[in-house]
Amino acid sequence: MRCNGNSLQSDVLCQSLWRIYTHEKTHFSMISPHDPTLLQDLITHERMVWDALVTGDAAADNQLLCDTFLGVYADGFAQKSDHSGQLDQGPTVQSYDLDRFHVKPLGADHALLSYRATFRRTARPKDEVMFVSSIWHRKKNGWINIFSQDTAQDSTTSS
Repeated sequence: MRCNGNSLQSDVLCQSLWRIYTHEKTHFSMISPHDPTLLQDLITHERMVWDALVTGDAAADNQLLCDTFLGVYADGFAQKSDHSGQLDQGPTVQSYDLDRFHVKPLGADHALLSYRATFRRTARPKDEVMFVSSIWHRKKNGWINIFSQDTAQDSTTSS
């Protein structure tokens, strides 16, 4: 680094900014969009949420969602207790398939996973399709889901 300003004040400012930049660079590295494990890690965690819905495992679902989780669904907003609470009566999903994955890093420890879900609810005769976007936060012990939004596929299209 070279700080050759016209005054001592500009050199001090330049050096201070350089120290901040190098500190942030070493302590707050961004998630790379080319990280080969990022997509697979998030898919694995997303499938764990779906598996909890299939098995009716509220404890597993509860562990995967942060305390301030927000879900945005066709019937409104949901908190963590709503999402996990739906499993109090047992499984809510019979089967599921996830595909068309997209991942987008959102800073140092957050990422967005978007995909298509084809699933069948328990006691329902037909599959449903929706597009899901989930925001995950990387913690020391793994990923935790902080936000999810589901959008039902328009029944007149077959994307």
